[in-house]
Amino acid sequence: MRYLFEEYVFDTDRRELHRGADVVSVAPQVFDLLDYLIRNRERVVSKDDLINAVWNGRSVSDAALTTRLNGARSAIGDSGEEQRLIKTLQRKGFRFVGEVREAREVASPNPGDESASALALPDRPSLAVLPFENMSGDPEQEYFADGMVEEITTALSRFKSLFVIARNSSFTFKGKAVDIKEVGRRLGVRYVLEGAVRKASGKVRITGQLIDAVTGAHIWTDRFERDLTDIFALQDEVTVAVVSAIQPKLLQAEIAISTRRRPENLTTYDYYLRALQQFYLATREGLAEAIRFAHRALELDPRFDLVAALAGACHTQNVIWGYADDPQFDRKEAVRLSRLALSVDDDDPQTLALAAVNSAFLVGDSEREIEMADRAATLNPNSFGAWSSRGQVYRISRWPVCLLPMTWRATVADLQRLGFRRP
Repeated sequence: MRYLFEEYVFDTDRRELHRGADVVSVAPQVFDLLDYLIRNRERVVSKDDLINAVWNGRSVSDAALTTRLNGARSAIGDSGEEQRLIKTLQRKGFRFVGEVREAREVASPNPGDESASALALPDRPSLAVLPFENMSGDPEQEYFADGMVEEITTALSRFKSLFVIARNSSFTFKGKAVDIKEVGRRLGVRYVLEGAVRKASGKVRITGQLIDAVTGAHIWTDRFERDLTDIFALQDEVTVAVVSAIQPKLLQAEIAISTRRRPENLTTYDYYLRALQQFYLATREGLAEAIRFAHRALELDPRFDLVAALAGACHTQNVIWGYADDPQFDRKEAVRLSRLALSVDDDDPQTLALAAVNSAFLVGDSEREIEMADRAATLNPNSFGAWSSRGQVYRISRWPVCLLPMTWRATVADLQRLGFRRP
């Protein structure tokens, strides 16, 4: 089996770890520890689990385990401070939190190798940003075009609901005439973003198009023209424009794909998408369906933080819009599900944003809610949802009840009777 994450390929059959085309030297026990963490990435593994798997249950010191764990992190470019891929949960254990793809068959560790075989698509939106074509004839613009791609890739990767291929893998196609379907097959992605940069008369024109790599259909295309003054400001401005256009289009495309799937073939992410679609309707029936789909997703993956936060938001909406038959029950469920989501991942901007709004309506701990909303916007400054939630939290936490919309005032009064605390 070959597991792929970021620019790494972890080959359990050959017992090799590749970073791009390079082989990373890994000690046998470190390899076994990585293998166990990756295979069991859907759950938290305890210290005893690792000892049984790596040392066959023999008695070992905490120092020995820490040394092997540090070695595993070092091999994949992680650290105990960053914990980007291997996360330590105090008094609970460890979990591999990186996005992982599994190869269907043996493939070359170099995504640009012609002999590479197809990779399995992740169960969530997967995207590769190809190098933009420099059409200006000016070699200096090559740096601008490459920087533009890097900025867009980084911005998209902040959406944890997206699986974004690392720049190193995408750039193996630089300067080559490519077939989008072949790119998707080689990199194991559903969507490909490609573009071009042209400079003329003190202006820069950037075109971009988002393509479904499976069907070849164009999902989005646009053109941006700006004055060529401050290069870095220009890159930031275009990045915001591109990312804010792409992310909603990807979500719409994924919802459309999910609705066409047969019920028996639905994955955890499909149930989340269906719940999200019903949540947006904001009707009594829609929220009831959203809660049903969300709980189906949680049955398959009890640690799906985003769907737990969404389910909490549904219960919050029931209270706000007067749909709740038992407001006390909905309030308790909203708080419980929000806390569950945060206990799984309190660094996901979408989860933080939803949990902050739920808490603002139902708990009233304004200092904590503002901190969560601020952190969500900081973690992903290109997320509409993060900024929208932040605005709601500030509005609820800092404005007097008399300045809230009429539809909210009765709700706030009800919540005060249920224990809602205003600052």
